[in-house]
Amino acid sequence: MDDTDPLSFILLSTTSVDFGFSFWISLAILLLLLIASALVSGSEVAFFSLTPEDKEGIRESSDPSADISLRLLNNPQDLLATILIVNNFVNVAIVILSSYIFTQIYPVNPDIIGVDYLRTAVEVGGITFVLLLIGEVIPKVYANRNSLKLVKLMSTPLSTIGKIPPFSWLRMFLVTGTDIILKYARKRQIDVSTDDLENAIALTREESTSADEQRILEGIVNFGNTDVRQIMRSRVDTVAINETMSYEDLMQIILKSGYSRLPVFKDTFDNVMGILFVKDLLAHLNAPSDFDWNKIIRQPFFVPENKKIDDLLKEFQEKKMHMAVVVDEYGGSSGVVTLEDVLEEIIGEITDEFDDEDIVYTKVDDSTYVFEGKTSLVDMYKVLEIDGKAFEEVKGESDSIGGFLVEQSGRILRNNEAYTFENFKFIVESSDKKRVKTIKIIKL
Repeated sequence: MDDTDPLSFILLSTTSVDFGFSFWISLAILLLLLIASALVSGSEVAFFSLTPEDKEGIRESSDPSADISLRLLNNPQDLLATILIVNNFVNVAIVILSSYIFTQIYPVNPDIIGVDYLRTAVEVGGITFVLLLIGEVIPKVYANRNSLKLVKLMSTPLSTIGKIPPFSWLRMFLVTGTDIILKYARKRQIDVSTDDLENAIALTREESTSADEQRILEGIVNFGNTDVRQIMRSRVDTVAINETMSYEDLMQIILKSGYSRLPVFKDTFDNVMGILFVKDLLAHLNAPSDFDWNKIIRQPFFVPENKKIDDLLKEFQEKKMHMAVVVDEYGGSSGVVTLEDVLEEIIGEITDEFDDEDIVYTKVDDSTYVFEGKTSLVDMYKVLEIDGKAFEEVKGESDSIGGFLVEQSGRILRNNEAYTFENFKFIVESSDKKRVKTIKIIKL
């Protein structure tokens, strides 16, 4: 057997072989498949990189393909399954057809025993390079810059192909199989409690971590477990205005309170009619004393007491609002909660030039404190530097220190009466027939 140079064999083979009709048909089909692979690969990037503005443009478009595009976008799992299935079918067809064409151009050398490494390297490397360049890289770069145009072009073909067997069968099988796997994975996932996260934060604390950073991390952990009623401003501390108030009296209250938003009620605070934005009055500073300011109040936003503040934060963002009126189970108004109150649970107190002292209390010594009865339990935890878990486990509907004492003792404690809970002794310093006013707390 003669030793033939592989390069000479390639040149001799390509010059001596007469490519038939099947070769040129196969080459034409290969080009069409490469174009199809490019379009399908590009459509994957195009559909899933649309901005909200692009989607809104599709909704408002009168193009016939707009409805099809929206239907595909509303079912992302089905769309992705169709794209992946079609892309794989096309790529497999390209590999098979490319191998056939390459065999015609570079036939097997009968003089080489075993594996023709040069031929294999050229075949695998050439097909992979062409497939990646034309079928993946170039179309995805183009799609990233012209996503809307490609979506309009490919929505109808993808929708049609997704309904044709066997693509429709494979799509249903792939989507169903994915859902089953995800359900099984959710069952196997590890549930981490809030206590575990707090312990993890405490264990991983480094010397470089400041107290503020530590507090923010702890605030994030507890954020989803805090109710609105725990951070709201109660109705007795809320500055609200009656809708019958004159314009002059209204201006006096605004100047005295320093708030930028005030609830407006009719007859009683249980019937809040709206929220007055002080900035809306800027255009009416020179208005006469009989100015009807009620016409500029805005619609109120009501939330229940037991709403979690992480959900409230999302609603504040969606509705672009900063204040909500908190209502109880009977529909009465319990108080108000603001965006500032929510954020303070994570980053700590936010003060401005109009704020009074955040938490009103007196520190007698390292183990003795005096609080107002209306002080919230959450604020008490912050001052005493405790997690408050023991209080949260036994308390019912109460959210203030005074309410907690009344709830636990079953009555309104009188002056100098004491109640002990865990390692804290509560001594009532001032109370009346309606509520506990002042409480001394001693760490035992």
